[in-house]
Amino acid sequence: MAISVRRALISSRNFSLTLRNTFHFRDFSYAASSPNPYKSSLAHRVPDTPVINFIRESRRGFAKGRKSKGDDDANTIEIVDIGPSVKATAVSQMEAAVDALSRELSKLRTGRASAGMLDHIIVETGGIKMPLSRLAVVSVIDSKTLSVTPYDPNALKELESAIVSSPLGLNPRADGHRLIAPIPPLTKEHMQALCKVVTKSSEDVKQSVRRARQKALDAVKKAGSSFPKDDAKRLEKEVDELTKKFIKSAEDMCKAKEKEITSG
Repeated sequence: MAISVRRALISSRNFSLTLRNTFHFRDFSYAASSPNPYKSSLAHRVPDTPVINFIRESRRGFAKGRKSKGDDDANTIEIVDIGPSVKATAVSQMEAAVDALSRELSKLRTGRASAGMLDHIIVETGGIKMPLSRLAVVSVIDSKTLSVTPYDPNALKELESAIVSSPLGLNPRADGHRLIAPIPPLTKEHMQALCKVVTKSSEDVKQSVRRARQKALDAVKKAGSSFPKDDAKRLEKEVDELTKKFIKSAEDMCKAKEKEITSG
């Protein structure tokens, strides 16, 4: 008998709970379908339950908005390693500046014979102008004498005329199929003038090297946030070291040339 009464009480309690949940669900359905659920009567107010609270929070979250995957991709910064190309370009430009200085210094006449001192002379033969180095072989006989042997013996006169017309102050003489060009000693005034030219050439090449440095730094700055700050600082330091290296190389070349000039 006691067991039967207990079962009846449990069935009654379960029925009441089911009825209550059904009522709550209908109230929620009414609220959701109402044009303005927040202004509906208190009789149809949606009760606070875990499920209802979850739905409310979800609706608030969607109302505030959510970033899409495309938004995240738009805000993504692509990291680009421009270091090797910037450094290689700077080195190429600095090397070109120092090479140009070397060629200019070789054109300056000193008291000693140098095969390269005639390279800048332009010779006109057969109506065509060409560098002397393409028409003849220049060699050093001794410290005070040059030999100029043309590939075409018929161009000997044109070679002689071009050398005499150059600002080197040389007076070559014909010796068979070649020219012999004695190197006269430099006067004090000529030495001073040549040293000024060397100093000017040194300053010019330094400016060229510094311009190459500035271009490299501008490229790093232009990259902006796509190039990590630590990498940018390291690259700037490397470019500064290259600048010092090439400037020192240019200074050493000019000092050696001045010493060669003044020693006669």
